[in-house]
Amino acid sequence: MSLFQSKSALLACATAVSLSFAALPALAQDADKPGAGVSVTPLKSSIAEETFQTLLVSKALEELGYDVGEIKEIEYAAGHVATANGDGTFMADHWDPLHADFYTAAGGDAKLYREGVYSPGALQGYLIDKKTADEHNITNIDQLKDPEIAKLFDADGDGKADLAGCTPGWGCEAVIEHQLDAFGLRDTVTHNQGSYSAIIADTITRFKEGKPVFYYTWTPYWVSGVMVPGKDVTWLNVPFSSLPGERSDVDTSLPDGSNYGFEANNQRIIANREFAEAHPDAAKLFSIMQVSSNDISAQNLLMQQGQDSEADIEKHADAWIAGHQDQWNGWLEEARAAAKK
Repeated sequence: MSLFQSKSALLACATAVSLSFAALPALAQDADKPGAGVSVTPLKSSIAEETFQTLLVSKALEELGYDVGEIKEIEYAAGHVATANGDGTFMADHWDPLHADFYTAAGGDAKLYREGVYSPGALQGYLIDKKTADEHNITNIDQLKDPEIAKLFDADGDGKADLAGCTPGWGCEAVIEHQLDAFGLRDTVTHNQGSYSAIIADTITRFKEGKPVFYYTWTPYWVSGVMVPGKDVTWLNVPFSSLPGERSDVDTSLPDGSNYGFEANNQRIIANREFAEAHPDAAKLFSIMQVSSNDISAQNLLMQQGQDSEADIEKHADAWIAGHQDQWNGWLEEARAAAKK
């Protein structure tokens, strides 16, 4: 081999080594972004206050490299079906067991992925203002079968109690409708349905005017920050457990013996099964992310107080991440590790 040929060979070898090392950062970057090039479509209900927890999941997926689109609004039943069919990738506001029938109807575990608990311990049920509860010793919704008690909560003059109820399609309205029959309340109670935000706003106005109020709500949600249970309002017990559908035999009693008519719920992330199996990093993320009910309620109250623009909610999500940075980074590390298996 000539000197020229030797130098050429050495140059080629050095170039190859240089190129191989130059490729290492790209490989490392790919490992940090296992979802690069993959599109994700987040879904959520019409409840604006569920944007926060949906946005947190979207931001985590973006850090894993996924191309996350804008959140699409769809009601729960249709959202479960859309996720199962792949028209949506995930929903961060699946209420378990309230949405059990929606989950089953959409194909259940065969079509949907559901592991872990995103936000535990949500309560829901019926409440009245504490002033009226104390004055008339009202502790159970069964007492509203008495026309004289029911009239206390008559907002429109028809002699029946007006219940500020649930938006059709959410799942809670089906429970309320079932229970009005089961508890024999049809003759004395009217279930006002429609836009929950409008109905509850009217209820709060009546409460602030010192008038009796009777309403359905859930936690975590900002309403209980305005009308505080135990201080301003009182949970009503139900006479017995009674739920529709596949939960007809479920006991809704709480550990302390109270029975508000609804099971304690967990908010969970559901995702398209095919997507989850193809992307174990995302599946892992869905299973380990968790946000407390208190954090969600606090953010929701900020929205009720006027910080409700997209930019505001974005800031809330970024502030939450900054305040939980070590935990956040840990989730991402676990997700990336799952992608390598």
